[in-house]
Amino acid sequence: MANSKKTVVIGASPNPSRYAYQAAHMLSRHGHDFIPLSIKKGNVAGEEIMDLREKPVITDIDTLTLYIGPQHQAEWIDYLLSLSPRRIIFNPGTENKYFIQKAEGQGVEVVSGCTLVMLQTGTY
Repeated sequence: MANSKKTVVIGASPNPSRYAYQAAHMLSRHGHDFIPLSIKKGNVAGEEIMDLREKPVITDIDTLTLYIGPQHQAEWIDYLLSLSPRRIIFNPGTENKYFIQKAEGQGVEVVSGCTLVMLQTGTY
């Protein structure tokens, strides 16, 4: 099996000051396939941002990494879980008790952590 962990960056951004932008670039540098998914348009680290509102079908996902706050997650929870990720990383500020319980109830590994730190420390 390849070392790459296909990751969907939820809340991806073409804005270099956003953590989601930095995560996309770092995933790319570490050799992980990533799919940017957001309501924002543009591209990041050479990948076109897919429109979250279209709820695209994405398969073979290892990880969802969240960069949208709990106040904006409700309408996407069922869709995101339907993608059948192996794990979801709740980056700082994205923690959502309801989403976490629902994910764990479906057997999804839940990590409260920072994707950037995990990549930098080799714990991704």
